[in-house]
Amino acid sequence: MKTIQFREAICEAMSEEMRRDESVYLMGEEVAEYNGAYKASKGMLDEFGELRVIDTPIAELGFSGIAIGSAMNGNRPIIEYMTFNFSLVGIDQIINNAAKMRQMSGGQFNIPIVFRGPTASAGQLAATHSQAFESWFANCPGLKVVVPSNPKDAKGLLKSAIRDDDPVIFMESEQMYGDKAEVPEGEYLIPIGVAEIKRKGTDVTIVSFGKIIKEAYKAADVLSEEGIECEVIDLRTVRPLDHKTIVESVKKTNRLVILEEAWPFGNVSTEITYQVQEQAFDYLDAPIIKINTADTPAPFSPVLLAEWLPNNSDVIKAVKKVLYK
Repeated sequence: MKTIQFREAICEAMSEEMRRDESVYLMGEEVAEYNGAYKASKGMLDEFGELRVIDTPIAELGFSGIAIGSAMNGNRPIIEYMTFNFSLVGIDQIINNAAKMRQMSGGQFNIPIVFRGPTASAGQLAATHSQAFESWFANCPGLKVVVPSNPKDAKGLLKSAIRDDDPVIFMESEQMYGDKAEVPEGEYLIPIGVAEIKRKGTDVTIVSFGKIIKEAYKAADVLSEEGIECEVIDLRTVRPLDHKTIVESVKKTNRLVILEEAWPFGNVSTEITYQVQEQAFDYLDAPIIKINTADTPAPFSPVLLAEWLPNNSDVIKAVKKVLYK
């Protein structure tokens, strides 16, 4: 095992797949000369050249469309958005072309493409740069949505995403790029659509994903000191959603808390709540609680932002509520 940063895990995954397959290339704003906006493509231009590591204008709609046409002709593009907030400029290409092309062509064209970059809040970036888009893209058939929370998962899942024959939305966080963790030395893949139990427990199930899961870990540590053992599940993939792992955990703990950094209406935790009540209603000893951001645009003020975001205290309160403590 070796210890590397999240950004280095992303770079390794892309570089390894580009060495393995000449049809893989990287395109986006500042990915080449600048080594990536968050240095996730550092050194790749020097190794692979300007035909495979391509700087673009600030034109998400344009280069997203170019990449989709390229994928239809046998390539495997990786498209980096400086932030998924900017993907809204190119969302017509993602939703109406990438996601639908296999069906609309009767299976004649598949779109092996990865759209990747940071999602959700990252400090004082204000309302238009602090949005979580996981549930937006997961709502669209034809897209897979991956949201890793650590370097090991990021590398293994990104390699699987690049090899996938369908479009994958791969969502990261600006606040995780510097996170360090152990990553296996040799090649490894992590399958898309498989959640992982990161912490075993018997009293309550906590489901989360992405950077906000760190608050679940903090809460679980505090609660453990009080004799409450939480089982923490990292979804890793939002679509396809691993219902089985969640349901089996709830059948054991009989209680569920969901932590998600997103607005409360119509999000991933809403879907999980529905699936669990449908598949494990008789096992629930308390109503499901989902914890989300406040139902407002993200504020700029750090004081207000701290109130807007969910935190470990919110998780602790929710766990105690479902335990009637």
